Amino acid sequence: MRSIKEYFVLLLKGIAMGSADVVPGVSGGTIAFITGIYDELLNSIKSVDGTAFKLLFQFKLKEFWNHINGSFLITLLTGIGISIFSLAKLISFILITYPVLVWSFFFGLIIISAVLVARDIEVKDWKALIAGIIGVFIAYIITAASPSQTPDAWWFILISGAIAICAMILPGISGAFILLILGKYKYIIEAVETFDVATLAIFAIGCIIGLLSFARLVSWFLKNYQSITVAVLAGFMVGSLYKVWPWKVVDSFRINSAGEQVPLFDHNVLPKQYLEETGQNPQLIEAILMASLGIFIVVAIEKIASMLNVKKEG
Repeated sequence: MRSIKEYFVLLLKGIAMGSADVVPGVSGGTIAFITGIYDELLNSIKSVDGTAFKLLFQFKLKEFWNHINGSFLITLLTGIGISIFSLAKLISFILITYPVLVWSFFFGLIIISAVLVARDIEVKDWKALIAGIIGVFIAYIITAASPSQTPDAWWFILISGAIAICAMILPGISGAFILLILGKYKYIIEAVETFDVATLAIFAIGCIIGLLSFARLVSWFLKNYQSITVAVLAGFMVGSLYKVWPWKVVDSFRINSAGEQVPLFDHNVLPKQYLEETGQNPQLIEAILMASLGIFIVVAIEKIASMLNVKKEG
């Protein structure tokens, strides 16, 4: 039984996880690992099983709550929620105001994350290499072929939530990064900012479905085919860099459900071409600095995690 002080510390850990989950390239799972709650988080998620639902349907609420480690989960989720809702407005603002710098920051985050994820491949053989190349190819095709705006239909939001939650609980893989690939990062951030209850509810249901199904499937693949699975994940990150390239020129627009004009198709250009086509400053030096900052942050988090892991094993 945790004390009030321990629950407060757990709340702060949830806030830290939420902060990571809204930034593509930084994993909430990594923060959970660093703060020493990763194993308890996974075990709590896995405890939402047939036994848990049986207890719930029998209205044995106390037994159900204890079975799923409810006090731990609700405290952690509250912290994550506080962080996400607090940061959504800021992220939405800077994405509009400083797009090149923000996407450069995300670019740096994802590059170094891909390197660190690839480093964790246990068996670096030809199978892992092919799996990585396939991952790069699939992610590139998805991000290059899809328009800037993917469907806003409820079923796509549901699927996005189900897939993103799997990444959110895996160290090294960012849920926000998955939303970025699916073209739903800005959309969900805006839904949080405006408190779009319908969209958030559908997304939350997708997350629950993901936790109860896909997350277990991903865990099974990691346990039984670690090298191939990790290689594919690293390949996804490399292939998706097309999506976060900072300099883009919009080819066409569309009107969204809110009656606003938003980009439909765009293409990547080099900084010089960006200046020529848009007349806007490409901010090359600043972009390089922001990408470097993203790399530094991920490396720092990884170093802290490694030191804590060594200390724990010692």
